[in-house]
Amino acid sequence: MASRAAGVTEFPRTALDLHRSRTSSLGKVTAKRAIRVLGLGGSLRSGSQSERALRIALSGAEEAGAVTTAVTGEALRLPFYDAGVSERGELAVRLVDAVRESDGVIVVSPGYHGALSGLVKNALDYVEDLREDSRPYLHGRAVGLIAVAHGWQAAVTTLNQMRTIAHALRGWPTPLGGAVNSAEVKFDEAGGASEERTERNLRLIGRQVAEFGLAQRAAGFGDPTHG
Repeated sequence: MASRAAGVTEFPRTALDLHRSRTSSLGKVTAKRAIRVLGLGGSLRSGSQSERALRIALSGAEEAGAVTTAVTGEALRLPFYDAGVSERGELAVRLVDAVRESDGVIVVSPGYHGALSGLVKNALDYVEDLREDSRPYLHGRAVGLIAVAHGWQAAVTTLNQMRTIAHALRGWPTPLGGAVNSAEVKFDEAGGASEERTERNLRLIGRQVAEFGLAQRAAGFGDPTHG
């Protein structure tokens, strides 16, 4: 995998990463490329609690056999989405292409005043650029959703809003969602959490996203880059 510099859109270093076989709870991936899971979210602050939660969930997807990519930090500093403007900057193009090429998505947002952040919502609005694709929006993709907020009320209301958005974008929210109270749980630089149950649940969300992608592949759904 590519190195994980904060705030940088990450992609596998070589095409080999997309063609190697992996093992998972559903068996070995033998398709022409590995399942790809995109992680999106966090905040502009490098190493934020929400970004660290995202990293744990992505590690769960990797344990299930997925190749992962992260779009976080400064890579989310996008202009307000405008469907009437056809030109897109480099960051927007990379974000939309990463969603297009993904088999599943994990979205993490901090909870601001009981709602997801404008930064993350704006990034999700760019999924509208996939409306004319043969696989539009988040069609056929599992979407793992995690809200991190200082208090249970904001964490839960934010998670509920994210589920509504995922449905509107034709995604399949995973059975398990993450509402994390950052007043009680802290994430560290080493990739762990102060509460084992929270870390375990975040990894499970990542696994559910990857395993849904594997199930879709096993059922005969095509490569998302080719419809």
